[in-house]
Amino acid sequence: MAEKTALSAQNRVGPDDPRYPSLSRGFNQRWIARPSEIMVVRTPEETRQALAEALKKTGNGQDRRITVRSGGHCYEDFVCSDDVGVIIDVSPMCGMHYDEEKEAYCVEAGATNWHVYSHLYPETGLALPGGSCYSVGLGGHITGGGFGLLSRQSGLTVDYLYGVEVAVVRPDHSVELTTATRDDDDPKKKALWWAHTGGGGGNFGVVTRFWFRDVPKPPSEVLLCALAWDWADFKDKSDFHALLTAFGGYFQKHQDPETPEGRLFAMLKLNHVSNGQIGMTVQLDAGAEGAKEVMDRFIRTVDGGIRPPATEQRSTMGEHPPIARMKRPRRLPWLTATQSLNGSGENRCGKYKSAYIRKPFTGAQIDAMWNHLGKGEDRFKPGRYDNPDSLIQIDSYGSAINDPELATATAVPQRDSILKMQYQVYWFPGDEKEADYVDWIRRTFRATFSATGGVPKTYSGTGDHNTDGCYINYPDGDLPGPEADGAAEPWPVLYYKDAYADLQQVKSDWDPHNVFRHHQSVRPKGG
Repeated sequence: MAEKTALSAQNRVGPDDPRYPSLSRGFNQRWIARPSEIMVVRTPEETRQALAEALKKTGNGQDRRITVRSGGHCYEDFVCSDDVGVIIDVSPMCGMHYDEEKEAYCVEAGATNWHVYSHLYPETGLALPGGSCYSVGLGGHITGGGFGLLSRQSGLTVDYLYGVEVAVVRPDHSVELTTATRDDDDPKKKALWWAHTGGGGGNFGVVTRFWFRDVPKPPSEVLLCALAWDWADFKDKSDFHALLTAFGGYFQKHQDPETPEGRLFAMLKLNHVSNGQIGMTVQLDAGAEGAKEVMDRFIRTVDGGIRPPATEQRSTMGEHPPIARMKRPRRLPWLTATQSLNGSGENRCGKYKSAYIRKPFTGAQIDAMWNHLGKGEDRFKPGRYDNPDSLIQIDSYGSAINDPELATATAVPQRDSILKMQYQVYWFPGDEKEADYVDWIRRTFRATFSATGGVPKTYSGTGDHNTDGCYINYPDGDLPGPEADGAAEPWPVLYYKDAYADLQQVKSDWDPHNVFRHHQSVRPKGG
């Protein structure tokens, strides 16, 4: 396709355009915007022009917000809300190629995880260690850190980010395309690159292109296993304690990415009891030494100490459908296995929360999860909570991610965790029980972390708590703000820890008018 140099009528989507209902919302149907215009861009130059026009339409971004959409997977109302005046949609900008000058692979910001897996891998044999949901856009996924099933083996997506091109608003309100790289001589440009290695999407400008160096090779084949346990077989919480303790203990013990155990990835889906099942999906490089024995030992470690018998997955579990006929591990080509897991769920409303976990769960944390997943005493009460699409997902973490040097080399400071949690609840638009669902996830989260003020307190080298804050790519609008009273840490600390002050400086340098903002955006210095 030839380089587009001027915005046309096709770029502009207004309320009367048939595309408007689709492009004014994202994956989470809870949030729908009503912008005056959506600008759909195909090139960096079109992006620059779109941002310049959006500034004129929104009083330089002060009257109404300017937001950016890539894959549309923002969980909160950061992109779609009533105060949005213009959405810049970069999704058609999804090409990728090798850049000889930068000696790096260039990936445009509208590409999705699946674009990289299905296009870059067949041509080069390389793949970014990104997420399992195929339709997640890289514009947000990468800038928030990015991780997936290959991350214990290869690290985070941003660990390979060499450069970024961003349309930024200068102090005189002009718009320019700026390229910043890891080895930039200009310290402010290098800081702009660094801010995109975990500082969150839509905070500093409109990303148009990324460049990656030393992109890793995924395994040729993997062992994939998907099993489940029926909730009806958990007669008391001792088996639940044993399951979670064994799961956490395994990953605490195995944090060396040079070993097969250190590369094994697993996700545990603690669905609400009304779902009927707890699920677990496991992936391991089939070419690793003794891979089958390692996989078998892991399953014995987790499953062998509990009485409920393992069975096949039958239930939808969060964003993933059941994976049938894989109770016994199967050997599959990596791309085939990735496609098997490639789900984003139905177009529903949702609410999410997250936590980094540094050590196995405490007994009190496991009790809280047991109770709020529907197995506590309130299960006997009339009108008790009942939503099968409520769950706590626990992903294995760490290993190659936990290089301490990367805690400052990138904007992702959580580099010694062994698990990452994602609390999820889903419902369809118009459900009269929406308030109950949101209340459930809030109560469950607070109860799990009641010992640290109702949030997963960050770790700075002291204290015996096992948490280390929250993940910006699973944003949670409930987290305390910087001005909130109380002992709980605010969201800037929970997401970014000590990196937040440096991110604020980047914000002041590159978005001094705070054009790109939402209620959890990085604030300029003094703002």
